[in-house]
Amino acid sequence: MAASAARADCSEEALAAALADVPELARLLEIDPYLKPFAPDFQRRYKRFNETLNNIGENEGGIDKFSRGYESFGVHRCADGGLYCKEWAPGAEGVFLTGDFNDWNPFSYPYKKLDYGKWELYIPPKQNKSLLVPHGSKLKVVIRSKSGEILYRISPWAKYVTREGDNVNYDWIHWDPEHPYKFKHSKPKKPRGLRIYESHVGISSYEGKIASYKHFTCNVLPRIKDLGYNCIQLMAIMEHAYYASFGYQITSFFAASSRYGTPEELKELVDTAHSMGITVLLDVVHSHASKNSEDGLNMFDGTDSCYFHSGPRGNHDLWDSRLFAYSSWEVLRFLLSNIRWWLEEYYFDGFRFDGVTSMLYHHHGMGEGFSGDYHEYFGLQVDEDALVYLMLANHLVHTLYPDSITVAEDVSGMPALCSPISQGGAGFDYRLAMAIPDKWIQLLKEFKDEDWNMGNIVYTLTNRRYLEKCIAYAESHDQALVGDKTLAFWLMDAEMYTNMSVLTPFTPVIDRGIQLHKMIRLITHALGGEGYLNFMGNEFGHPEWLDFPRKGNNESYHYARRQFHLTDDDLLRYKFLNNFDRDMNKLEERCGWLSAPQAYVSEKHEGNKIIAFERAGLLFIFNFHPSKSYTDYRVGTTLPGKFKIVLDTDAAEYGGHQRLDHNTDFFSEDFKHNERPFSLLVYIPSRVGLILQNVDMPN
Repeated sequence: MAASAARADCSEEALAAALADVPELARLLEIDPYLKPFAPDFQRRYKRFNETLNNIGENEGGIDKFSRGYESFGVHRCADGGLYCKEWAPGAEGVFLTGDFNDWNPFSYPYKKLDYGKWELYIPPKQNKSLLVPHGSKLKVVIRSKSGEILYRISPWAKYVTREGDNVNYDWIHWDPEHPYKFKHSKPKKPRGLRIYESHVGISSYEGKIASYKHFTCNVLPRIKDLGYNCIQLMAIMEHAYYASFGYQITSFFAASSRYGTPEELKELVDTAHSMGITVLLDVVHSHASKNSEDGLNMFDGTDSCYFHSGPRGNHDLWDSRLFAYSSWEVLRFLLSNIRWWLEEYYFDGFRFDGVTSMLYHHHGMGEGFSGDYHEYFGLQVDEDALVYLMLANHLVHTLYPDSITVAEDVSGMPALCSPISQGGAGFDYRLAMAIPDKWIQLLKEFKDEDWNMGNIVYTLTNRRYLEKCIAYAESHDQALVGDKTLAFWLMDAEMYTNMSVLTPFTPVIDRGIQLHKMIRLITHALGGEGYLNFMGNEFGHPEWLDFPRKGNNESYHYARRQFHLTDDDLLRYKFLNNFDRDMNKLEERCGWLSAPQAYVSEKHEGNKIIAFERAGLLFIFNFHPSKSYTDYRVGTTLPGKFKIVLDTDAAEYGGHQRLDHNTDFFSEDFKHNERPFSLLVYIPSRVGLILQNVDMPN
């Protein structure tokens, strides 16, 4: 209370100063007046961002030049055939280049020491003008540490690394192809409503092996297009030595993972997606880095700092990984250049930033419940170095490519994370609505169907900050991982092995599972946000869980695959869920509810288990009751005229019971109901979700 009183006492003077410093802070405080006591925090954050940006301008010629570090750092072939090399190794006593090209002599090519811990090397061309370091050659940076130790390292700027045979560590391969991939297609326009297909290339085959970029391009992209998704979020692309880390323990930040193929094949994947009008986001991991030193960033110059904080602050105890020193000049150059590299070299359209909660707070979110009290989001627990980096990253992305998209994975709910930087926000376009999947899992684990609370479901789906866009999802890769279950498995469990054939009658478990699977996804899609996400395979109720090969499962690939053939089998019920997912997405494309204002919920009836709401001119009705159907059920609407059913989870093509006649016309009457000026009478079978469209209104 004392802290609150102190804030209140100084609020007028502090507020005036903050409003003077942050160009559009007044708009943020108009949207959410409860943020007024924290105006000085927004002021401090914005000023730090602005000061850093100005410092970059004064010392580096602007963020445009600063973010092109990959053009000088690392190893580069010069126009004259020579080689230019540059590294940042402030803790090193000496730096050398070695490799196939000099028969691995560790000291024959020493770097010259520059200011600020930088080192550079120029190797003149051969007299016969042949390539000094041919494409495909192996290289290493040799570091002589202050203690005299000789360390063999991969350059942090390496563009391609690979592991041969049974080798434990990765090798740095000089990637300089004679005919690099040339993009044929322009980037698609920014989608008005984002429908994301969360994907992992390696598990995209039904075979027990690591799938390739080529496989994904030829076999999975057409499925994604057919399903009506307009965006792919590619996971585990940045190189990671440990496959079972799901791509979240990065070892080489500028290298596309070689386990799926070459950099040129990834470029072809992105280009092909663009030809289909599909936006491609990269799952970027700047929240931490692998502890590997032989083939990672850790201990690059022989010290425990360099790119990371020294001591305990540089370690993430839960993830067993290293934490970046975001206030370091060269770390900022490295990370901002990494952002730009993926945008310009691979034509990615934006990023899903992983682990944002860990970045935002010194406690990394560990042991924190985040009740929603605003004091949790301000003060000394906030890591403003990391927050300023995120503001700089968003500024860079949106300055370079205004149509680019950034998504924050933040479980804390930090206010203004998705507000413009000019308002004092962090500048993200979207945040993931991470409470929604937890709610569905909780309901399925802990409550009988008849005890589901309609008000609580609606609250969870609509509880988001005004004008800060959210990506809603019923489940992502997190729910598919071993130790948890997908929605389909929570619903149907072992019966998925025996009772998914259309040649056998519905069992109560399979019937319930198929109907609720569709309803959960539809209400999440329609009510939960301004974007929607699905993890690959879950659209058709992929059975089992996801588990990567590791010692604990005898290095098995059995659960590290996606069994797309199940939905292609006309004798299996998976096709029904797949059909529904496709038609749900294509209806959204036509009607645009994700880009429409938040829905107006007119009914959440606990006894009847009915939820009704309007969005984008459509009327959505859900009956979650396990057994009760309702004849002539009155539902309110803002629109007069004739309505038709445009989507019905009970339709035969979706594995439903076909209890609704789609030829029926529903007419609203001038009868006020649930604060809506008009209403209509509808037959609503049990366990059904349906969408009605007013056919008298123009599309």
